[in-house]
Amino acid sequence: MIDQLRNLPFHDLDFAKIDHHRSIRRGFPEVILGEGKSAEHVASIAEVILENSQRLLVTKATTEMFSCVHKNIPDSTFNETSQTITVNRQKGVKKIPGVLVVSAGTSDIRVASEAIVTAELMNCEVSHIFDVGVSGIHRILSHLTELREARVIVVVAGMDGALPAVIGGLTPAPIIAAPTSVGYGANFEGLAALLTMLNSCSPGIGVVNIDNGFGAGYLAAMINTVPRPQID
Repeated sequence: MIDQLRNLPFHDLDFAKIDHHRSIRRGFPEVILGEGKSAEHVASIAEVILENSQRLLVTKATTEMFSCVHKNIPDSTFNETSQTITVNRQKGVKKIPGVLVVSAGTSDIRVASEAIVTAELMNCEVSHIFDVGVSGIHRILSHLTELREARVIVVVAGMDGALPAVIGGLTPAPIIAAPTSVGYGANFEGLAALLTMLNSCSPGIGVVNIDNGFGAGYLAAMINTVPRPQID
């Protein structure tokens, strides 16, 4: 029966086709990318998603989009820092600890916050450490306990993108590196940080696309919610 449900039709709004069974296949409902959409379209898609889901996430959202969504979904909330709209109607769900989000600089907090909001909505307990880039290495070294207790770490960095490699040498946890477009001219809007992360000498580091805090938070939550093995 579950296999049959996986392939049921989508909800056709003409301008959008809503996949109500995304949560069956992936464990989380379809997410709305606000960028490039009108506020009215975002609001219509959000209403349809919530007809069959307890959770809603809109990324790259604007205040105009939120105003439109909030008219018919009064329990929706807007996070200005992460530029996300969320709804969570789940009751009594215990959050799983283990996700740590680290930002190299204060300018990277927007992307880091998107990762935090995403992982929290996916039922993870998320802690964070902000503004601990490699130009002041003593700052991250003062957080060794948190780094070594985390089950998965999202490291968000622009400029030279070196922080994930440094943290990779300090902790046994898998690391999801998220490059940002923060930086000066030769940063090439995040390309320099992306290439640094892809070429890291520290093993156990995976890399998402530039400014993709959502993707980093989503993957971190998936890793964190995999059942821990039982040790005899």
